[in-house]
Amino acid sequence: MFRVFRAAGLALMMISLMYTMAFGQSSKPPTYVDAKGVFRWTKDKKPIYLFGVNYTLPFAYGYRAVKALKLNHEQEIDKDVYHLARLGVDAFRVHVWDTEISDSAGNLKQNEHLRLFDYLVSKLEQRGIRIIITPIAFWGNGYPEPDEHTGSFSDKYGKNGALVNEQAFKAQERYLQQFFSHVNPYTGKTYTADDFIIATEINNEPHPSGPKARATEYIDRMKAAINSTGWNKPVFYNISESPWYADAVAKSKVDGFSFQWYPIGLVAGHEQKGNMLPNVDRYTYPYDTIPEFKNRARMIYEFDAADMLASYMYPAVARSFKQAGFQWVTQFAYDPLATAYGNTEYQTHFLNLAYIPAKAISLLIANRAFHTLPAGKKYGAYPLDSVFDAFRVSYKQSLSEMNTDKEFYYSGSTATQPRNGKVLQHVAGVGSSVVVKYPGYGAYFLDKLENGIWRLEVMPDAITIRDPFAQPSPSREAVHIAWNSQPMQIMLADLGSDFKVQGVNAQNSYTTTARQNSFTIKPGTYLLIKPGKNSSQWTAERKVGYLKLDEFVAPQPVSHEPYIAHNPATEVSTGKPIMVNIKAINIDSADKVTLLMKWPYSGPNHTAMTRVTPNDYTATIPPDGSGNGKISYRVVVQHGQDEYTTFPGGHKGNPNRWDYLNDDYWQTFVAAPNAAISLFNATIDQDKTNTYVPETAKQAKVQWAGGSVTGHLALSMSTPLLQQNQVLGMQLYIGDKLNNRASDLPGITKIIIKARTTGAPTAKLRLALINQDAAAYATTIELSADFKTIEIPLTSLKPDSALLLPRPYPGFMPLWFKAGSFTGFKLPEADKLGLTFNGPLNQEQSGKVASIEVESVWLEK
Repeated sequence: MFRVFRAAGLALMMISLMYTMAFGQSSKPPTYVDAKGVFRWTKDKKPIYLFGVNYTLPFAYGYRAVKALKLNHEQEIDKDVYHLARLGVDAFRVHVWDTEISDSAGNLKQNEHLRLFDYLVSKLEQRGIRIIITPIAFWGNGYPEPDEHTGSFSDKYGKNGALVNEQAFKAQERYLQQFFSHVNPYTGKTYTADDFIIATEINNEPHPSGPKARATEYIDRMKAAINSTGWNKPVFYNISESPWYADAVAKSKVDGFSFQWYPIGLVAGHEQKGNMLPNVDRYTYPYDTIPEFKNRARMIYEFDAADMLASYMYPAVARSFKQAGFQWVTQFAYDPLATAYGNTEYQTHFLNLAYIPAKAISLLIANRAFHTLPAGKKYGAYPLDSVFDAFRVSYKQSLSEMNTDKEFYYSGSTATQPRNGKVLQHVAGVGSSVVVKYPGYGAYFLDKLENGIWRLEVMPDAITIRDPFAQPSPSREAVHIAWNSQPMQIMLADLGSDFKVQGVNAQNSYTTTARQNSFTIKPGTYLLIKPGKNSSQWTAERKVGYLKLDEFVAPQPVSHEPYIAHNPATEVSTGKPIMVNIKAINIDSADKVTLLMKWPYSGPNHTAMTRVTPNDYTATIPPDGSGNGKISYRVVVQHGQDEYTTFPGGHKGNPNRWDYLNDDYWQTFVAAPNAAISLFNATIDQDKTNTYVPETAKQAKVQWAGGSVTGHLALSMSTPLLQQNQVLGMQLYIGDKLNNRASDLPGITKIIIKARTTGAPTAKLRLALINQDAAAYATTIELSADFKTIEIPLTSLKPDSALLLPRPYPGFMPLWFKAGSFTGFKLPEADKLGLTFNGPLNQEQSGKVASIEVESVWLEK
């Protein structure tokens, strides 16, 4: 094997000389890794800190989806790259689908995918965005559709074979030589000679097998193949995907290591709720004991707060990365504008300025945090670290915020005062603040051009009508875009109160004058001009950073039929009015929207719904005096004299006619006085419960079993004897259940659990209630072989740790979290229910499968 490697190395040295002569690679690369492992700019020796996204439109599903929509790929790339620049993104990474641009021998194919990638690279560079390329993905190109057989080396050998097979090694060497020697027709440079491409990561998430020495050999041979093209920039390799091979990776000649972080797991199939900030409190890795790990640079090739609509996570992630010594961070993955309406590219990820603006603004704030926070600085354990320098994150407000003298950014409405309004230069947000009052659902940006002249950019409203993380389909619109005119009020010291508003983007001739800082605005780009100021020098083509003054990109609505989105409360307190709030799309302001309530033993009850914003309606159901225990209701939209649409279901026809057959209703249960408050019902809550089984506990299971009554389920945790400190566990978000019964919480004194053990005479179960500040209060109870109801006084709950669920990935992240402060247990602040089971109580029970089964948990007075 050594002879083969040596011969290959000599050949690569010759090729390297030829490529260097041919393409004139500079002796000084744009970046380097110093002797201490710091990734630096060559020009000024300063450390590199870059933060951005992955984006995949030239390849795989992204490419096919744009083609299926009969859109122009280049134009769609232009749109997305503009939005990335608008968000301040300065880092781009992608795992190139080698399967689409190579053959089985590793020869590079000159095709549409490669051309579009080259086009994308050129457009990113025009916006000042730096690039790290991962040239080998190994993946098939199908997801979420079936893979195509492309005839590539990855198609032939697969990920596992590509890392051990000698012929696969040679194919990859050939591919890497040709890939990095390929001349981008749009830049006129090879990737090797392009200074905007500042490093490479050899491949994506390798899964080595076989001897560790062979794994090290593979890495060094691929690096040699890249270097043979004249490449003298840093080379990274993944060390987090296969921890058992970490020492083999560390022994290689690469300049740095790549890591990933999915702190709340992936592919929940629904929106994750509850406070997830403990999951991003710190990033740890177990490699400090490997001598060769030291003095290498570290990058994050992928991360995301997956399955989340809330906008408070990204800055906290950036803070933890900066603490842990990372210098490059790229989120996976930014959704193309063309397909973001349905979130069809990657079901578990969702990020796009137009369609999920709050999360996009949170990414902007995270970028600034990553650039400005001191490296290695610690801020304590959550919730103590929810404020860090100029940044703040709030679970309760679903808010990310940055507040400096010159920049004020917020992902949701905030009451925070700008630090220094007189010198403020940039504002971006969603919702309202002291500076901007705005009821719309889109993002907006304010950039100061000079005293008395500002650039305003307003995105259309993004109305979430379906869970974006549920099963996707191109025919399923998850977020609707609405081009509404909305009231806006802007209070900037140098603008005054009666400034001019002048549209500047294409086909935007709208002009108005603010009165006492207030005006009506529609989506577009504008100049805000103080009376008496001359704005003639601010022409449409003039640039503000990497943005032209008149640039504006926003999608049109996908659907045009009326639709109403509503999530009814599962249960409410008796004797209380019920607020029914809906989001409505494609409904004219002249349409009549009526709430139709179904009462027992009487005819329908109608009430007109009030239009609060162009897409929000509300009405109140009076207290239920029927004693029925259930309220059923629906919403009727009447357009004109005789056009009716009824929801849920979108059924056509007049619901007041005697022959109307639709019987779809939303329903809410009304609790009887002093009724128990359900926290967990295995039959109902199984789809929203996060569970945990250690990877090393091969025979352990967390599953759903039959309960004590036919038709009822129980949560079952079963295992032989676990290793020390191992547990099985579950967590469930309960904040909505407590909010719906808030008036019944005073006087609650106990929590009750119905559970049993099987396979062992007794077992211990740990129960915890975790509050909104992630402080866990727990107790341990003993179960017997029969289903029993066990009462637990709330006063017995004591400060403790909680499992981090959903389980963060990689698996070497912390399993437990203990809050930085405890202020005493208060039931209205409870956010999650947690249960953990340690298996059989003693060694004598080892070999028998012991389990606990939990049917329900509830609160009583």
